[in-house]
Amino acid sequence: MLTTNATAELLTVMYAAFNRREIEKLMGMMHPQVDWPNAVEGGRIHGRAGVREYWWRQWSTLNPQVTPMGFENDPEGRTVVEVHQLVRDLSGNILVDRNVQHIYTIVDGLVTRMDVHEIGNPPNS
Repeated sequence: MLTTNATAELLTVMYAAFNRREIEKLMGMMHPQVDWPNAVEGGRIHGRAGVREYWWRQWSTLNPQVTPMGFENDPEGRTVVEVHQLVRDLSGNILVDRNVQHIYTIVDGLVTRMDVHEIGNPPNS
């Protein structure tokens, strides 16, 4: 089942804003109490302020670029995005070059939760 055009458009705009480091635009796409994975340090981050701080820390040491490759819905109604993740250090050396899944819960046009899953591993709820 394909996701709605509106959801795909929202997430495409979100990825472009992330890649351009447009933090305020990104915050406007998230629920105030968003639940976000801390892919760098482990654990989870709650709320826009926490995600903002996390991304600023991440961008101060890494240059991640994430490109959506496809969108679909899972049985729980979440949006699954296959993304190409290219992460470089600040000198330009490639640290990560792989595809992963980002799984979003979106309510009333705002991201309320995101999870990251390796391709080939079944996502957990």
